[in-house]
Amino acid sequence: MRRAAKDTETSARNISRRALFLGVSQVAVMGVLALRMRYMQVDQADKYRLLADENRINIRLIPPARGLIYDRNGVLLAGNEQNYRIVIVREDAGDIEDVLTRLSDLIELSGEDLERARKEFSRRSAFVPVTVADRLSWEDIAEVSVNAPALPGVFPEVGLSRYYPLDKDFAHIIGYVGPVSDYDLDKLDDPDPLLQIPKFQIGKVGIETKLEQDLRGQAGNSSIEINAVGRVMRELERQEGQQGDSIQLTVDAGLQNFVQARMANDSAAAVVMDTQNGDILAIGSAPSFDPNKFVRGISSADYGELTNNKYRPLANKPAQGTYPPGSTFKMVVALAALEAGVITPEETVFCPGYKVVGGRRFHCWKRGGHGTVDMLKSLSQSCDVYFYEIAERVGIDKITEMAIRFGMGIRHPLPMSAVADGLMPTRAWKRAARGEAWQVGDTLNSGIGQGFVLASPLQLAVMTARLASGRALVPRLIKTKNAVDVPLPEAPKLDIDESHLQLMRAGMNSVSNNNRGTAYRSRIVIDEMSLAGKTGTSQVRNITAAERAVGVIRNSDLPWERRDHALFVAFAPYEAPRVACAVVVEHGGGGSTAAAPIARDIILQALYGGLPPLEAYPSGQRGTIETMRESLELRELKSPTNGRIRA
Repeated sequence: MRRAAKDTETSARNISRRALFLGVSQVAVMGVLALRMRYMQVDQADKYRLLADENRINIRLIPPARGLIYDRNGVLLAGNEQNYRIVIVREDAGDIEDVLTRLSDLIELSGEDLERARKEFSRRSAFVPVTVADRLSWEDIAEVSVNAPALPGVFPEVGLSRYYPLDKDFAHIIGYVGPVSDYDLDKLDDPDPLLQIPKFQIGKVGIETKLEQDLRGQAGNSSIEINAVGRVMRELERQEGQQGDSIQLTVDAGLQNFVQARMANDSAAAVVMDTQNGDILAIGSAPSFDPNKFVRGISSADYGELTNNKYRPLANKPAQGTYPPGSTFKMVVALAALEAGVITPEETVFCPGYKVVGGRRFHCWKRGGHGTVDMLKSLSQSCDVYFYEIAERVGIDKITEMAIRFGMGIRHPLPMSAVADGLMPTRAWKRAARGEAWQVGDTLNSGIGQGFVLASPLQLAVMTARLASGRALVPRLIKTKNAVDVPLPEAPKLDIDESHLQLMRAGMNSVSNNNRGTAYRSRIVIDEMSLAGKTGTSQVRNITAAERAVGVIRNSDLPWERRDHALFVAFAPYEAPRVACAVVVEHGGGGSTAAAPIARDIILQALYGGLPPLEAYPSGQRGTIETMRESLELRELKSPTNGRIRA
């Protein structure tokens, strides 16, 4: 059947419109493709030509800014400063000796600097920049820039370098950074490509090395065009790196400065802990050193001075050093005996000045003896014979078990270098380590913190904080990371009779506040700040029977290296403990004379948040204390006005 003329006409119009639409669409698509091809082939021709030739594109890493470290109040402890340096490209310089001579006329270059630069020129390709001088002032950089036309191949540069504004105060805590060495690379299975960058710095000791991964940050990158011989032509693209984490410590910079200043004339260590949560408020080692010298490249003379110093300034004494704890260990021995039920607080022991076991005399520090003493009096006057007796009754294994409960003989997981385990011996330990059986005399020596017993000042501070709080506090050094709080370790109550703990605290209070106590001269006279402590003296030499017969040589008459170590542990206030402290003075003589006054001053500084009133000291000592304060080199520290840490 034939279609109507009208239908045919309508169909033709529809086909024409569709054809037109399809045609226009095709033209548009072709036009877009043509424009895109022109853009890629003409406008972007250079870029894609370079990308197609991988030999002409180089990706270089950009070192990130290292993370910052602050104290608990926001005081900067480790930062980054601009480092102005001068580099020379030998192929652009021409006569290198002539350029070095001209450069030496503008800025100070030592013979060592010049010799090092010449060696680098001989080792490097002609187009590789060689650093001739760094850590220059802005004036030096400006001088070189002004004279640039006369210095071919010389280029001023700026980068970042680590610096420690409080230098010696935190050297043993934070540590320092230094250039990556072959030894560093050998220790890593899959080293970060960042470590291959010339003169890139990583942590060497302390927090800088223990938190290296957090502080290092993430590298950026730069795409550069190089010619056939490897010379840089231009930068194509740049992506900056990500700065490392900001770390906030639990340490108070003001208190830390006071601790270092107070111990400046001694070879000593001190640790201050918060008895509420285990935060370390200060951890000092004296003498100290300037970590900035290691960052900049310490001279042989300076390094020799540090290593040859008999006071060992490079040693981290609070965490790394271990010492016989002496009488500061007696609370642990007493608790072991009480918990084992081998003695009661009221039971007495007679001290004639010695105890005989197996035909051998074990002497008390007081030659004439203390007479009849109970537990409280034996702690107050530090009677050795009493503790020989109860140590023999309870045995070494129970003593060591109690010591471990108080944080001794174990390594506390702090981000510091070479944290010591200490040593709390057992019968099995001596058999394995020495191949000998345990003797009764070993137990007696351990009962007064001598013999095989070793503890670090950090462990003594933990012991004291647990005694004061009755909880298994764990020391903490990192407060926040990137302004996020680090969780506090759990501190459950110690499974020890509270009345026994109260007796130990009362004994320590008597040490400081009874007029016959061994630390009475180092008391605090303001009642609400009353201090409870325990003195300790640990021998570093054997005293022969012949010497005892004629009189033991006084420490002051001995060479420094043969004098006894002086120790003191304490907490305050007695009624409501807030801080615990442990002080060790190497070869200081007696704990009551050398260590206790330092600990008392540190605790007062911690409690008052600054210099305490002179009224806190016994009236007869206030003039001496005031003179001592005037001699201390204390810093004026400023924290951020908003009280916040910058991430």
